[in-house]
Amino acid sequence: MRRFYAPKENFSVDSVELNLGDTRHLRDVLRLVKGDEVQVFDGGGREFLCLIESIEKKRTALRVVKEIPPTAPESSLDLTFAAAITKGEKFDLVIQKAVELGVTRIAPLHTGRCEVKAGGSLKRLERWRKIALEAAKQTGRARLMPVESPSTFENFLESIEGDFDERQTVVMFSERAGGDFAKVKPAEKMIAIIGPAGGWEESELELALKSGFQVVTLGGRILRAETAAIAFAALLQHKFGDLK
Repeated sequence: MRRFYAPKENFSVDSVELNLGDTRHLRDVLRLVKGDEVQVFDGGGREFLCLIESIEKKRTALRVVKEIPPTAPESSLDLTFAAAITKGEKFDLVIQKAVELGVTRIAPLHTGRCEVKAGGSLKRLERWRKIALEAAKQTGRARLMPVESPSTFENFLESIEGDFDERQTVVMFSERAGGDFAKVKPAEKMIAIIGPAGGWEESELELALKSGFQVVTLGGRILRAETAAIAFAALLQHKFGDLK
């Protein structure tokens, strides 16, 4: 089944409209015509079976037949991923795999040893959001994974400071000075923090421990930053989410 995304404002009671980009793909690539069935998700977790009613130059009008279960259900784990930004297309891969692994939202970070300067990452934000959207289409998720504006490690800690409760655990992956992953406390909501290729600065590790985060190290294995991010997401979903 062909899946498309339309924001909630494009929906009315029994109809929905696709934008120019999806109209071109639907018409020129997929060669769909009036009367064909498609699936449309709203980015908020709902998905619908629709019929094509008209295909115009810049828009496609669809009739909503019924609401259907999303192709891929959301994980039971509310997982926020805060990851240090890496060079080139490496962070693109982290965004894509985070969607595939059911991450709820992702926060790109600038850390002390980050490879990318702040000005450069802002220019990549729109690209990351497009990658997250395309990954949602391909993996069957009906909920879009928000990609937040890049922030410093310190500012991110300030932003989550008031969110702590007994249902939430903050766990930070470090190549050194961490505890056993098996001792990570289970929680309904988790924030996972991944550092840069050069590792964490001592002051950042001290700040994390002072804030009450669980710092863990995955044995003695040395991983690239993007590999560590993907592996850590998979481990958390396996232990606490739906990746059984």
